[in-house]
Amino acid sequence: MDCKKALEATAGDFKKAQEILREKNLVKADKKSDRETKEGYIASYVHTNNTTAALVEVLCETDFVARNADLQKMANNLAMQVVAMDPADVAELLAQDYIRDSQITIEELVKQTSGILGEKLVVNRFVRYEI
Repeated sequence: MDCKKALEATAGDFKKAQEILREKNLVKADKKSDRETKEGYIASYVHTNNTTAALVEVLCETDFVARNADLQKMANNLAMQVVAMDPADVAELLAQDYIRDSQITIEELVKQTSGILGEKLVVNRFVRYEI
């Protein structure tokens, strides 16, 4: 229903409708910022050279969302980001441009996914291994 309303508001312009939906999801994510995150998902990624790997812990509110394919895909992409960009800490990771879409940052990606899933999401920690 949100998609239809966004398309109507933009007279059928898909790019403008996507931007409206993206902003709406960011607002939804901000409203959830005070919720407690007790569940989560740990994603892993091993680079094709088998000498670099990462684990990323993403926290959420319920185990239902932790098992959701959208959250797992995002977490796996974050692990790939950690391997590729080698951030020093979570704050640096969140500030980086997303390697799959340089138009958004990792923080915006997490907020978009949070808006889609309807729960607060937190990138809690990560570890990167390199031989």
